[in-house]
Amino acid sequence: MYRNSEGYADPTAGSAMSQIMKEYRQKQKKRYADKNRRKIYVASKYAGDVDANVAAAITYCRRVIDEGYMPVASHLLYPQILNDNDPNERDLGLMFGLALLRIPSATNSMRRKRQPIIRYMRSCTMSRTRK
Repeated sequence: MYRNSEGYADPTAGSAMSQIMKEYRQKQKKRYADKNRRKIYVASKYAGDVDANVAAAITYCRRVIDEGYMPVASHLLYPQILNDNDPNERDLGLMFGLALLRIPSATNSMRRKRQPIIRYMRSCTMSRTRK
């Protein structure tokens, strides 16, 4: 039972404090869950019609987020930093992207689930081409 500053029982304040703490714990739990989402590596075309391909990759990433996962799309990040026309920098960007594949949640449990993810990404591509 919550007690006020004078030591008397105060059920109203106790109930309010209890509700505040409950909401705080729920918020912390959601924050932890969002921070620890499973990571999905998004691979799509980049070269060619770059603007359309970037827009498609962003759509794929948005869909991955909406499904409750964290997208990793190195082909959207590294061309912004590295020169894709320079073979050395392009190789460096590819190496960075491959290193991202070794992220902790992409271990055995993800390998077992790779086929559904590939099918999911193909369905994204198919739905995009049908429009």
